[in-house]
Amino acid sequence: MRFLVLSDVHERVGPLERVLELHPAADVIFLGDGLRGVEDAAARYPDRRFITVPGNCDWSASQPATRVELLGGKRFFITHGHKYGVKYGLYTLQLAAKERQADVVLFGHTHVPYETYEDGMYFLNPGSLGYDERYGYVDITPAGILTGTAVLPR
Repeated sequence: MRFLVLSDVHERVGPLERVLELHPAADVIFLGDGLRGVEDAAARYPDRRFITVPGNCDWSASQPATRVELLGGKRFFITHGHKYGVKYGLYTLQLAAKERQADVVLFGHTHVPYETYEDGMYFLNPGSLGYDERYGYVDITPAGILTGTAVLPR
């Protein structure tokens, strides 16, 4: 089971369309900033699951800033990250994720790709799809969890 992890599209729909076409079978987890464009894409791809949270630039969004989802038998803590001060460190985010008993922690906001495994949790920030054409993925397999980041091919 593959999940595309996208963040910080900032209304640049070209990279969004390209990554969706590159991974046609993957469900999408969007971490905010460019929510309107992702919602439009979700309408064009009704057979794909889109899980979204708003970012600090998604002013009119009415959804909560965080979500906890059970996906492939694993608990995902999903947030943009601005409410946890991720530009200044991950301590607050780590505490929130631990409180929610997360297996996978997904966040954006910094535009800087990041991935690590710490204290029993996988942390992934895919970077910015809109600015650097970077995205992430999470694969849930019988052997375990695999996370990574990639750059869209030109």
